[in-house]
Amino acid sequence: MLDSSFLRRFIDETSDLNKNATEYYKYFLENDYELCISTIALAENLTYSTMGEFPFKDVKIVPFNIDHAKKTGEFARYLFEEKRKDNLIINQRNIIPNDTKLFSQAEVIRELEYFISSDSESNKIYQKLLKKFGLKYKFIDLNISCGEYFGTLNFES
Repeated sequence: MLDSSFLRRFIDETSDLNKNATEYYKYFLENDYELCISTIALAENLTYSTMGEFPFKDVKIVPFNIDHAKKTGEFARYLFEEKRKDNLIINQRNIIPNDTKLFSQAEVIRELEYFISSDSESNKIYQKLLKKFGLKYKFIDLNISCGEYFGTLNFES
C-alpha cells in the first residue's frame, strides 16, 4: 500500500526521495506485487498533484469501507488512550483522520505485505499499533533505499 507521502515523492522528480520512490515502485512491479492506494491517501495526494499525474495502470485504488471503519475504531480507541496516558507523543497530528484509517485499511486488506511512507510521525503510530495488535504488514520508511531494505544491489548510477 502506497501512502500519499510516497506518491508525492514518486511524482515529484525534484524530491530528494524521488530516486528511492522510483526504485521501490520498479521493485514492486518487477516482483509482481500488487500496488494499491487508499482513496484516503489519494485525496491527500490531490492537494499536491492532479489525477492526470496518478499512475492508474499500475496502482489499484482501494475505497474505505465499513470493515475498515470498524478496525479504525478499535485502533483509535487504543491510540487515544495511549495519547491520554502520554505513552504516544505525536507532533502536530490528529490520530484518527488519516494514519489510523490507512493502517486499519492495510490490516483488513488480505495479502498486503508492505505499507510504504516517508512520514516518520506515521511510523510512530504504526509502531504503537504493531506492538499492541501484531500487524500483519511491514512499514517501509522511504528514507531507506530499496536496495538497503530488500538487500538488493542497484548497478545504475
